[in-house]
Amino acid sequence: MTTLEKAMRLLEDVPARKMDCVIAYIQGIIAGSQETPNDSTLEAIAELENGNENEFDGSTHDFIKMMLEN
Repeated sequence: MTTLEKAMRLLEDVPARKMDCVIAYIQGIIAGSQETPNDSTLEAIAELENGNENEFDGSTHDFIKMMLEN
């Protein structure tokens, strides 16, 4: 079963009273996927594609602390 078939099967089970929420959610996903990344995001993507990735092994708290220091 394809992903589309799974989605269609799930949609068949959504009650009519909740369909407006599902439609709004799907429209939000589509609108979000059409946004153009800003320069900072494009730079980060290029960095990852060139193998310049950094791994972080610490806690979430430590990560946020590190990000705020930069």
